[in-house]
Amino acid sequence: MIHARQVMLTLYGLTTCDTCRLARKQIENSGRTVVFQDVRKNPLSQDQLARFVAEFSGALVNRRSTTWRNLSEAERIGTPETLIARHPTLMKRPVIEDGGALTLGWDKTAKDRHLG
Repeated sequence: MIHARQVMLTLYGLTTCDTCRLARKQIENSGRTVVFQDVRKNPLSQDQLARFVAEFSGALVNRRSTTWRNLSEAERIGTPETLIARHPTLMKRPVIEDGGALTLGWDKTAKDRHLG
């Protein structure tokens, strides 16, 4: 029987993101296996993006990011799917998929969930 803590998880983010690096390191140090997908180098599929938006809605768009600040008002109009498909760095990070459940960000709740 496979224990739930032994199942690998997938972390979606950016290689250059400090929060993603921290989350990955802490999860790996807890003994978990992490599959990492850099969404800039390997963009989300339409199905992945639709699932993330269904789970997190507009919270998936990081409106405090440099990318967001550099967009014109016209470029900021659109659905979260459209914005993130055009500008993957707009995705709030990390998104963690663990046993089919999704978590957004690396706060206390996410740490408790993924570090045990």
